[in-house]
Amino acid sequence: MRVSTLDQHPETQLLDLRTMAQQRGFEIVNEYTDRISGAKARRPGLDELLKDARRHRFDVVLVWAFDRVARSVRHFLEVLDDLNHLGIEFISFRENIDTGGPLGRAVVIIVGAIAELERNLIIERVRAGMRRAKLEGRHVGRVPLDLDRASIVCHREHGQSLSQIAKTFNVSRATVCRVLKQERDAVSKGSAPTVPQVQENRAPI
Repeated sequence: MRVSTLDQHPETQLLDLRTMAQQRGFEIVNEYTDRISGAKARRPGLDELLKDARRHRFDVVLVWAFDRVARSVRHFLEVLDDLNHLGIEFISFRENIDTGGPLGRAVVIIVGAIAELERNLIIERVRAGMRRAKLEGRHVGRVPLDLDRASIVCHREHGQSLSQIAKTFNVSRATVCRVLKQERDAVSKGSAPTVPQVQENRAPI
């Protein structure tokens, strides 16, 4: 159930859905309600419902109307597609749609096809954008870090901690560890390291 404002009450929706559940012999496991606009991205009630669906806490979802579920047609298709893949039946009171019946199953097939088409179109748009960026000579993906590797190793040789070095160079501790490891590997394989060989009175890398 969902109402758009806090001063609205979902009792009408609740009564209809409880009556429907009783008529069909369903056991009500939980009731999920959102008191928020359908256009909002965060829907605590819907999020909890989908989380319980993935845990298979129920077999059927009853809703008062399609627009009570999702913030847009695209979002509704995604929710319905998720429920279908989880093997959960979807029933809408107002639209009289039941995915357990022939018409409902046809709706699920159509919804699944539309959802798959939408995903493929998104993937193709992303790939087309990447191809265009490469043709224009632009870098695709994460920009490589411009690190002074020699200085990082030097700071470590002088006894600075990983956290101190990370703060100095404005990078993560994981990045510092990776740089130091690469330098150790370069030395062990006989490659020329980024910095001169460590002096005897200095700590090893």
